[in-house]
Amino acid sequence: MSRAHEIRKRYEQILGPAVLAHIEAKVAAAPPPPPEVIEDLRRIFTRPAGEVPVAVPAPAAQAA
Repeated sequence: MSRAHEIRKRYEQILGPAVLAHIEAKVAAAPPPPPEVIEDLRRIFTRPAGEVPVAVPAPAAQAA
């Protein structure tokens, strides 16, 4: 049994099939997100800590 199937069965036991059907109907009726939301989510999930810092070269050792 797949992990997704196990989770689904657990939700069904806790919430019941009527509640799950209601949730699925609401999700199916929702409009798709606009492209900018998709892009924001893609950026968040690929770089959750924010922008990748740019490496700064170390200063050259000074002659004494």
